[in-house]
Amino acid sequence: MLQKTGRGLFALLLIVLEWTRPGLPSPLRPICDLRVLNHFIQEARDAEVAMKSCSEGCGLLESVSVPQTTVNFDDWEKKNALEQAQEVQSGLWLLQQALNLLRASVTNAAINNHVDNSIRNLLSINAVLRSLNFQEYTPPASVVGPEATWRVSSAAELLQVHVNFLRGKVRLLLLDAQACQQDVS
Repeated sequence: MLQKTGRGLFALLLIVLEWTRPGLPSPLRPICDLRVLNHFIQEARDAEVAMKSCSEGCGLLESVSVPQTTVNFDDWEKKNALEQAQEVQSGLWLLQQALNLLRASVTNAAINNHVDNSIRNLLSINAVLRSLNFQEYTPPASVVGPEATWRVSSAAELLQVHVNFLRGKVRLLLLDAQACQQDVS
């Protein structure tokens, strides 16, 4: 008898929880803490250091396009937030494509783990950008123009660009994100 009552109460609890559950998930809360980005930068540095010490099974088979990492602050400040976000997102997309090519050419298991982690971190950074209300990036149908990219031929160069891009343009975008600005009255 007690077992039937317990099952009945459990079923009733499930029904009540289903009725009170919100219909739509709440929107992502902004992730404004730069310690999250600092963690990704440190992991990118770890991958770069590991790559520099790798002697076998850790090279790129072909050169890859990567985003420019230099920032002209005058030009950056003239861009609106949407333009800045698109530049960062296209750079993240290029880095993800390049890291996927690196992953396919690397045979060193330790380096592969670093590359996989770097790819996951790029996806997480995209989630952070979505939490800050930046629209989802859609890769262009055509190849990005040469003014926004350059080519690297080694895995070490690729990982150095990865670190510099996170330290530069990604950090600048997150520092100025509207969703993270405090209302000062």
